[in-house]
Amino acid sequence: MADFSFLPTLSTSDIERAAQLIQLGYGPSTSTTTPDDLKRLQQELFEMQRRPEAWGLVIPLLNHEDQNVQFFGAHTAQVKVARDWDTFPREHAEQLRDLLVQLTAHSVAIGRGSFILRKLFVAMEQSLKDAIPMVVQAITSSISQPPGVVPVSQIQAALQCLQAWMSIFPASDLIPFIAILIALLDTSEANEPVFVAASEALQEIMSKSSLSDGAGTKSLTEPLLLWADAIGSKVVASTLQKGDVDEISHSVCKLFAALGDHSALYLAANISSQTPVFGDKTKGYLVQSFLRLIMSYTGLQGYYGVDEEESELTLAFWYLFQEALWSADYFEQEDDTDGSVPPPSKDPIQVEMAKAVYIELVQILRRKVAFPPPPTGWTKDQVEKFNVYRRDVGDTLINAFYVIRDDMLSYYINDIAQQLNAEPQNWHNIEASLHCIMSIQEAVDLEKAPQLARLFSQDVLGRLPTTGHNRLRRTALSVIGAYSTWFTTQSKTSGNADSALLLNVLNYVVTALTDQALCLQAAVALRNLCDTNRKALAPHIAAFGQLHDGLERIPDSEKSKVLQSIASVIQAVPPSEMASPVEAIVSPVVQKLVAALQTASTVPDEARAMVILQLEILSGISKGLTRTTEGLYTEDDDDPETQAEVAKIKNVREDPRMQRLRDDIFASIRSIVDIWSVDAEISHALSDLFKSITSLPSDITLISLPAGPLLELICVAAQKQLTATWLSLSAILIAQLNPPSYSLYMRTTPLKDAELVVANVLPVLLQCGLNALAVPGAMEANPDIVQEFFSCMDRVAQDFTKAFYALPPGLLDALMHSLTTELNNHKMSLLASHGRSITRAILRGFAGVAPRSVVPNLIEMLGTLMNRSSGLDGGPNVVAQWMQEILFSDDFVPSKAGPDTKEKFIKAVMASRSLKKTREAAQQFALVARGLEGSSFGYASVVAM
Repeated sequence: MADFSFLPTLSTSDIERAAQLIQLGYGPSTSTTTPDDLKRLQQELFEMQRRPEAWGLVIPLLNHEDQNVQFFGAHTAQVKVARDWDTFPREHAEQLRDLLVQLTAHSVAIGRGSFILRKLFVAMEQSLKDAIPMVVQAITSSISQPPGVVPVSQIQAALQCLQAWMSIFPASDLIPFIAILIALLDTSEANEPVFVAASEALQEIMSKSSLSDGAGTKSLTEPLLLWADAIGSKVVASTLQKGDVDEISHSVCKLFAALGDHSALYLAANISSQTPVFGDKTKGYLVQSFLRLIMSYTGLQGYYGVDEEESELTLAFWYLFQEALWSADYFEQEDDTDGSVPPPSKDPIQVEMAKAVYIELVQILRRKVAFPPPPTGWTKDQVEKFNVYRRDVGDTLINAFYVIRDDMLSYYINDIAQQLNAEPQNWHNIEASLHCIMSIQEAVDLEKAPQLARLFSQDVLGRLPTTGHNRLRRTALSVIGAYSTWFTTQSKTSGNADSALLLNVLNYVVTALTDQALCLQAAVALRNLCDTNRKALAPHIAAFGQLHDGLERIPDSEKSKVLQSIASVIQAVPPSEMASPVEAIVSPVVQKLVAALQTASTVPDEARAMVILQLEILSGISKGLTRTTEGLYTEDDDDPETQAEVAKIKNVREDPRMQRLRDDIFASIRSIVDIWSVDAEISHALSDLFKSITSLPSDITLISLPAGPLLELICVAAQKQLTATWLSLSAILIAQLNPPSYSLYMRTTPLKDAELVVANVLPVLLQCGLNALAVPGAMEANPDIVQEFFSCMDRVAQDFTKAFYALPPGLLDALMHSLTTELNNHKMSLLASHGRSITRAILRGFAGVAPRSVVPNLIEMLGTLMNRSSGLDGGPNVVAQWMQEILFSDDFVPSKAGPDTKEKFIKAVMASRSLKKTREAAQQFALVARGLEGSSFGYASVVAM
């Protein structure tokens, strides 16, 4: 360890006192520590830290066994360097720098926490700025010599040093290095170590220095584009010729990826530019040359993870490039026009070039995601790695779709048709095209995708194998599931649905249900198809009866999805015809539940597993029988036809078979709660069932159960063991007892029966909650229960306010005491411990650290902080003091806001009595701090907020 005798020496008692203050002020809160105590302790620490002798606290506190004390030692080092560096004796400055480096290295070596290391790194960085000229000169002298003069190891060390200092160097010191580094990119085999080191340094400059994020187009982007065209192209050509990626080529790929990420906006803006850069080479020529080169790495021959590791490195660029294209002035998105102005007859040349690039990209990626013919000889890890690569490619394809649109879907479907017509068929290429089609589903406008009719026709889907070829069939099933809503949109846009096409697809899915390797994808596809096309499938309900007859041949894991599918179709038939099919699919489930309950004492494990399975199946059926809506409320709820439909369902509910079925379901649930309510897995299954088998009046089904009796069962379970699950369910069911009114002029009032139910269950839930949270440390240990308990009480307060005034004596007082005392203490402790750091994060965000889009959220946070600080000693003045200290500290983020702007901002926030005034003050400060005051862009930013 370096000599630290130059630091002030403190007595053991002073050091112990400081550690004690830290542990009291920043350690776990205790019942005896009040917010006033916390504030006093922290103020004493702050005053201690300001004194010159505080330099002597750094090492003893870092060596303490308590992490909180260690952190404060590192924090003291950062604060002293930031505030008192100029007053530190200059003759000891170099010794202090050496000491900070050694303290940081030692902390890294012994595994100190990242929050401690971060403070030390900041302190070290601040102390090293005076040494920048010396370091620049040392690095330059090592890397600018002619080849052979300086040992390779010294050049590598110098370049590693450059990377280490890169975040400290200003742009003016970095720019001279760029030409030197490019000159070191000699592709000869003997120069490989230097080439790789220079390439890594350039990558770091483009990603982690003051020249990152597109800066330095003349000094960095264009020189590298010239190098790529002249030298890098030869590396790529050699790689493609040899079919092998050596170390230099691998480094070139990483360099291209870094350049693409750094300069995506430049590349998009200049894709066709005729502005000369060097000689006859224009910006457009260099951009197009670069795109060809990086495309070569994207499309390397071989399989990713087995033959090559480079293609994946370039995928992120194609996303950034698409985003940059969309931000370019010449690129008009489909949704940009409102129909009043006809679109241009021809795309601009830049758009034509961009589309050509992405058309080539999707063709390459289709080839890259194809699996090889079996046997592959791949290990399990290689298969998994290739599957991850395929998912990443899927994300890239979405970006490609946003550029070329419908041409992409047509290309893949035509490719499949051509492959099917070839002899022999290349099933692996067909599977790859299907994978690509599935990957872009979220971006496709299904109402404008007529090409899908060909995909799902007998000419394409009808010619796919129905036996063997598991990967191909699995992907085909996933495509069907992903595009299931397309059949619905077709009926809406064209006025009629092609039922033959839908039934052909359905038959393809059903064929795979009994195959263990395909049943998951088949069941998901069936569920999606039936859910979104239930009306079109209702006339074919008899066919689903046959599917139900063969249910035993379908794996247990997928029976829930299959029965949900059948139930979805049943829901679309006339209510008068529902009773028999509902009884047919629900009765066997209830019978198995009853049988399992009867064996619970003799074979508990088997009975438990059977109960969980049947509960899941019953939940699926309940979901299927619930009519589909696109939101919480639609106009259909007030539609006379819908109301008449609901009335018919209520009439069929009176059928003795349905009444008996509901009674049996409820009796089974009650027995399950009696036996297994403390079982987590069964509780989860019951929770899912309660949510699906209860409903608002407009969504009632033949097997819907009333909320009241289920609430009483929840009370039974909660008395045995209170969980967040039971509390969450209680809030949902209480809300159902008072259905919402969608009228602007009328508020619903609960029915007397509902009020009686809540009056009975509220004391039980309230007592269970208070008992659970009264245990010392329970609130800290069970935040989920705390949140759900008070959410449940809030729900009761909104819908059944009178119920609180009918509580047994003492219960309401206990709830109020919990709200006003326990939670308030936690709030004050939180603000006292973390309020200043939250304020600092908000202010740094205003000053430019956070994106502009986040500023409205930060304003809300500041307003909330001001309101919540009223309970602190000093109230909002404490926040103002924090703002003063943070804004005027030496380590506050550099911005355009001067002292006057900062003072004005603090005074405006303190004077405001509403969020509106706080918002105006914060918006003005953010504009000034970011240098946008008076600009039209800044005005637009404020309007957007």
